[in-house]
Amino acid sequence: MLDEQLIRAAMKGEDEALIALLRHYEAPLYRVAYSYLHNEHDAIEAIQELSYRCFRSIGAVKEPRYIGTWLTRIMMNICRDMLRKRKRELPSSLEQEQLAYVQSMDVEWLDLLSELDEQQRELIYMKYVEDRTNAAIAQQLSLPEGTVKSKLHYTLRRLRHLFREERL
Repeated sequence: MLDEQLIRAAMKGEDEALIALLRHYEAPLYRVAYSYLHNEHDAIEAIQELSYRCFRSIGAVKEPRYIGTWLTRIMMNICRDMLRKRKRELPSSLEQEQLAYVQSMDVEWLDLLSELDEQQRELIYMKYVEDRTNAAIAQQLSLPEGTVKSKLHYTLRRLRHLFREERL
């Protein structure tokens, strides 16, 4: 856990504090980016874009304890933007080979995840990509922990159901 003074200094625009903050969250943010983009180069580019956006708008954070949530939300938005842009572009032959490789490995899971609504995907990312506890997810979403458990249970049940349908 980061020192609240460091977070407040970063929120005031102190460059060194902001760099320390970004270094602290670099690994989990990279995992979020990679889970969305499935490409190391794009994930690194997303981290760079996050750094720029963070330097530009760190003052918008109102509560220091939610800095991780704020950074994660920005990363998710960056990844969605990059995916939209990627859809508009025609992939090169190398990118087509990479896409074929990813699709051969993960196409079923990616399809299944796309069947979930935004809140369900976010729960899956928080729980299994960011490796957060139910209590941490509950605090971030301002929900009771039991509700988070219930939502995760129903989301996993839906994934199992979708997976069985795909296998038939």
